[in-house]
Amino acid sequence: MTKSLNRQAQAQFDLQLRHRINAGRVAMKAQTAFFSRQFGQVASEWKADDTRVTFADFAISENLFAALRRDFAEDDYCSEEASPFDEVLELEGRFAWVVDPIDGTNNYALGFPICAISLALLHDGMPVYGFIFDYSTDALLEGGPGFGVQRNQRKVNRDRIAADAQTMLGLHFPMDGDLLDRLKPLLAKYRVRCLGSGALTASYVATGYLTGVVDFRVKVWDIAAAYALCLAVGIEFAFLGECPFPLRRFHPQMEFCPYMAGTEAVCKELQGVLNYQD
Repeated sequence: MTKSLNRQAQAQFDLQLRHRINAGRVAMKAQTAFFSRQFGQVASEWKADDTRVTFADFAISENLFAALRRDFAEDDYCSEEASPFDEVLELEGRFAWVVDPIDGTNNYALGFPICAISLALLHDGMPVYGFIFDYSTDALLEGGPGFGVQRNQRKVNRDRIAADAQTMLGLHFPMDGDLLDRLKPLLAKYRVRCLGSGALTASYVATGYLTGVVDFRVKVWDIAAAYALCLAVGIEFAFLGECPFPLRRFHPQMEFCPYMAGTEAVCKELQGVLNYQD
C-alpha cells in the first residue's frame, strides 16, 4: 500500500511539474518580442543599489506572473522588481517562481546584446527547472535535474561543446582586491569572460562554453534558473557563504550569494586559491 501511495504521489508531482514547465515555456516565449522591441530603446533609471532599471523590467515581470497565476494561483511569485518597501515574502506554496525580468539591464539599456530573461521554478524552495532567454543568440535555454539542458527545445550536448572550447572562466567586476589577488594565478593561466549578466555567465557553464565561474555579486534571482541548468548536467555549484536554497523567504534587497561553479577540476583549483572548504 505504501509503495502504491508513493507511486501515486510521484505521478501527481510529475504531472504538476510538467504542467508548470509547459506554462513557463509559453509565458517566456510570449515576452521575447517585447524584450526585443525595447532593446537599446528604453529609458532607464538608477536604483538605490546603483543598478539600472527600466519600465520593461516591470512590464516583463508583471506579464510573466499574470500568465502563470491564471493556472497556478496557489504558487508564490518572487521578482527582483518587487517594491523594496514590501514586507519580506514568506514562501508558503509548494511551488515558487523567481524572475529576473532583465538580467544585464545595463547592457540592455545601452544596446549591448548580452542580456537575458531568467525564470526559475522552485519546489519546496529548491530550483527544479530554469528558463533563460538569451537575447544574444535568440535562444531559449531550459532544463533541470532529470531533464537535461535544451536550447530551443533541442538537447544541448555539453561534452561536445566543452571539447571544442578552451578553458575559460566567467568573472564579475568590480572585485575586492584581496579576492583578485587570490585569483591571479588562474587569471594568468586561463582566459576570462566578464559578460555583465550573471544568469548568462552561469548558464554558459551549463552549456559548456565556460569551464567555470566565480561571482561574488549575484543575488538569488540572478542564478536560480542557471542553478537548475547546471544541476541538469552535473555541474558542481558551491556557494561561498550561506546557501540561499531552499529559499524560504524573499525580498528585493536580499544579500549577495557568492558562488562558484564548473567542472570538478576547475572547482578544485578555485577552492585552492580561494581557501574555500565545503
